[in-house]
Amino acid sequence: MIRKVCVIGWPVAHSRSPLIHNHWIAEHRIPDARYELLAVKPEDAAETIRHLHRLDFVGANVTVPHKETAFATLTRHDAVAKRLKAVNTIVTLEDGTLEGRNTDGYGFIANLKDGAPDWRPGEGPAVMLGAGGAARAIAAALETEGVPEIRIVNRTPARAEALIRDLGLKSATVWPTAETRAALDGAGLLVNTTTLGMKGESDVDIDISALPRDAIVTDIVYTPLETGLLKRARLAGHETVDGLGMLLHQAVPGFEAWFGVRPHVTDELREIVLADLGMA
Repeated sequence: MIRKVCVIGWPVAHSRSPLIHNHWIAEHRIPDARYELLAVKPEDAAETIRHLHRLDFVGANVTVPHKETAFATLTRHDAVAKRLKAVNTIVTLEDGTLEGRNTDGYGFIANLKDGAPDWRPGEGPAVMLGAGGAARAIAAALETEGVPEIRIVNRTPARAEALIRDLGLKSATVWPTAETRAALDGAGLLVNTTTLGMKGESDVDIDISALPRDAIVTDIVYTPLETGLLKRARLAGHETVDGLGMLLHQAVPGFEAWFGVRPHVTDELREIVLADLGMA
């Protein structure tokens, strides 16, 4: 019997998850395993998730716009998914039930530690640009890591306030975009959690001169690999971390749960994905 896993989304053709997981399947010589794309319309998402086994899938990844639907549909969740009320990984437990997990925050932290090994969470506040879905996972992960203060800069303060309230963040503050420069003062980390800077989007338009020189700058955008924000930060002397590693690292826990082998994010895998993106 083939152990099939899929990524569920709408649209989903752009996903690199099959490339990543099928690379690991081949690397670890896992027999009778395959990772597929599954395009699912929003109105069909709950039914599809409930009946993954009928479709012969032993697990799945979930991408936009179905992460919240997956959480609402499943009755079992790990602690992170419960907190975020969003699921990006579905695992079959020993008793045959499906559990929703969320590895987005794990992927962010693993990528940050991989790209900036000297980063110390307790050394200073983290400034986050944006308060969307990615920001929720990242904020929760930063607090768990021990960042003393999370400064959320968002065009709509009410949305940032809702994020803090929903997650129960104890050390987070809201900063309007007009006060970005003040928010950067004394920070140890700057994170762009928005799509600004992505190919086809406008760039992150902030003055980073107030950011301490030893602060690290990272971006969840990976097309282009070096966004305008990362380029300006690099030229100003900051250590920078691109967003591709978050995509790769968030896939690790799911693969281990489905196939019993913990894969590694390697330079070879990065190059394979970059080539597929046309950026090699």
